[in-house]
Amino acid sequence: MALSCKHPHLFNHIRTFVNVKVKWVQDPYLDNAVLKEKDLKQTISLRNQIISSPSKSLSIYTASQLKASLNLPTTTTKFVDKYHCVFSQFQPGPGLPPVVKLTPLALSLHKEEMAVHNSPINREDTVQRLARLLMLAGMSKLPLYVIEKLKWDMGLPHDYVTTLLAEYPDYFDVCVVEDPSSGKELLALELVSWKKELSVSEIEKRAISLGYSGDKRRHDIAFPIFLPKGFDLEKRVKTWVENWQKLPYVSPYEDAFHLDSNSDQAEKWTVAILHELLSLFVSKKTERDNLLCFGECLGLALRFKKALVHHPGIFYISNKIRTQTVVLREAYRKDFLVKNHPLVVGSGANATGVISQTIAAEWNGHLPFLG
Repeated sequence: MALSCKHPHLFNHIRTFVNVKVKWVQDPYLDNAVLKEKDLKQTISLRNQIISSPSKSLSIYTASQLKASLNLPTTTTKFVDKYHCVFSQFQPGPGLPPVVKLTPLALSLHKEEMAVHNSPINREDTVQRLARLLMLAGMSKLPLYVIEKLKWDMGLPHDYVTTLLAEYPDYFDVCVVEDPSSGKELLALELVSWKKELSVSEIEKRAISLGYSGDKRRHDIAFPIFLPKGFDLEKRVKTWVENWQKLPYVSPYEDAFHLDSNSDQAEKWTVAILHELLSLFVSKKTERDNLLCFGECLGLALRFKKALVHHPGIFYISNKIRTQTVVLREAYRKDFLVKNHPLVVGSGANATGVISQTIAAEWNGHLPFLG
């Protein structure tokens, strides 16, 4: 249930964040959690292109044309050769370019993934998480390009528009919105009606399980903080965080744009949105640019940037694999997810499941890919 602000003026606390730089300290465990998925997104994206082809194959020339759109780290030929346990090449005939197809094992694992996507329990979970995504900050619609950016993190099937959305007309509808910056019309996904039963954040659920309710819950919710060894907040910052944690919790599903954007209370609401957004993702992490894209859509991009820097005990920013990845600290113990989604496997070189986190074949000498 989204908590309503009956007395918004009570929440307009002044800005008290101390003007010191919060240092960044590397967390090798969370860096490792990110590294385990090196090239995984690109591999599955290329696989999806092959699967979508009528012949279940692509000429190497056609596949090479996809390099930029799939964000491949090297040439398509080198990428295919590197992951020969997933992709195989064959010569269709004299003078014809090589053709790329999936290995039998990769095809088998794709069927396993589809079984997860199509299971009633997982479909219901996916639909509810997507609905909650649309409900964040009291919104009810998002441009489709934003959802496309988050599709991987949300664990949506690659053809979700036709295979998922169309089957839930009581939840979703496609509409047209205007881009405020350019004035252009954009396709957007809209929530048909507000789902009050879904507007309870993960951190609120935890508070409810501890017996808190109503105003007591609003005042007693504090964000779990996990700092790595060797990370000590300056005394002034530590004092600020302790006082900030005592501020009333405002639900991320509530429209709290009336709060003074420079207040500590507004920052707690911003952190609540980021915390809930990461909680909706199957691996509880995403590229920083994806968060800022979502934040820009809400008009909160600058607030997102500040919150990520101010709260290193809640969010970790990894600089691995050619990008910055934001990880929800509480979702991990070392480099293990505390709770695995069916589409994500646990850590370890011999882990099994539908999506493997160790895509680099050289890690364990055999196919570490499950997709």
